[in-house]
Amino acid sequence: METASFSLLELFKLGGVVMWPLLVFSIAAVAITIERAVFFFQHNLDIDDLSVNVSDYIDKNDYSGAAEYLSGLTDKRMGARILLSLIKQKKSGKTFEEHRAERTVQTEASDCINSLENGFNFLTALGSLSPLTGFLGTVTGMIGAFRSIAEATEVNAQIVANGIYEALITTVFGLVIAIIAMISHSVFSHIVEKFASKVEGVCTKLISQISETHHK
Repeated sequence: METASFSLLELFKLGGVVMWPLLVFSIAAVAITIERAVFFFQHNLDIDDLSVNVSDYIDKNDYSGAAEYLSGLTDKRMGARILLSLIKQKKSGKTFEEHRAERTVQTEASDCINSLENGFNFLTALGSLSPLTGFLGTVTGMIGAFRSIAEATEVNAQIVANGIYEALITTVFGLVIAIIAMISHSVFSHIVEKFASKVEGVCTKLISQISETHHK
């Protein structure tokens, strides 16, 4: 017995009009995922080596050297931007205040994290809208199937097949898009949370170190 097989285009046609918004959602989800993956790949989020090197500069009371070192890394390393904002607090000539330094670092860290999280809201929205849109296709497909039954003089499987195809195909496509969006959001969020946690720990340690050397 031969099994019917369909190309992607044929499945798209069988899915009905609801497949058009799902197509837009799928393109958006893939595009955002690729864009964020490239962005994360281009920006080194490791901060451990920066912490060690800056700590050495602080021990030597060489804040100019620390600032010069970090300035050369700010284009591709957000950790360098954050630590540079801290070092500049010491270089400003004003008395070093831990609270002011913490606020400055928090502001810079917030800007960096916002840059990393760009597009996350869209992934969340796509993860919610895609299955709902797929379910909408399910409803319209079943409506079409029942309408075919109502209009037919004799009921058989072929009469309701198109409606059932539409119902199932849109559901599957909607769920697949949602899965892609949610996995991407989960992975990227984990990376950002790990970075934020490391930054917080490193900055707390360096602020304490600067404060100790300042009072010696």
